[in-house]
Amino acid sequence: MADTQVDASAFDSPFVFSADGHKSLYFTLDQLQSRMCSAHPDQLEVDYTRTMMGFLLFNSRPARIAMIGLGGGSLLKFCYRHLPNSQLTMVEINPKVIALRHEFEVPEDAQRIELVCADGADFVRDAAANNPIGYDVLLVDGFDSEGLAPSLCSQRFYNDCYQALSPQGVMVANLHHDDPKHALFTARIRLAFDGNLLEVASQEKSNSILFARKGSPISIDDIRQSNPLKNFDPEVRTQLQREFARISWAATQVA
Repeated sequence: MADTQVDASAFDSPFVFSADGHKSLYFTLDQLQSRMCSAHPDQLEVDYTRTMMGFLLFNSRPARIAMIGLGGGSLLKFCYRHLPNSQLTMVEINPKVIALRHEFEVPEDAQRIELVCADGADFVRDAAANNPIGYDVLLVDGFDSEGLAPSLCSQRFYNDCYQALSPQGVMVANLHHDDPKHALFTARIRLAFDGNLLEVASQEKSNSILFARKGSPISIDDIRQSNPLKNFDPEVRTQLQREFARISWAATQVA
């Protein structure tokens, strides 16, 4: 994992709350950032993270995944365990969040995981300009105590996300459905990806997950016929099968 060279005093201080066999990461008590079951640290405990794994409906074996926003590392840990052939790059701007990686049992594996302390917008801009291969999946989940970081919802950022993807790559963005600017952010993603996107509310409805694809149009028929979990173990199917069925159903409503 990369050493951090950023002045930590400029960032919010997260804290960990432990109860009932779970650890939770907060910036403020009314804003849950991440939750981990201590007995099953790589299980997806928060519903929207299971929704974000819907990228498997488009690519069940991505070679390169980049993630913006570490939190408690839920998505990173899940992908590390269950996608053993994927190279994982995690980008987190707040060194105080990175400092809690051991608290949340984020694995250290220099062969498969690169942890970068940087602004996600700068990282994506550099990747768009300098990485000809591109990422197969780009997961954007960058929140702080003030909500979604402004640099991660600009038109320039979403344009850069498009350029940073491989030819059939998928960006998955976590937004807050009740954000007054939600429609604006969605319009920016739609513009960057030429309308090739699917929006799915998380089961608890507070989060809105947008899947935007570069290349082939998102096909409702392809989603219906997709069976991305067939080669995964029962543990993965138990966590994701119901959510994937819900995503497929939501897709039929906008077809």
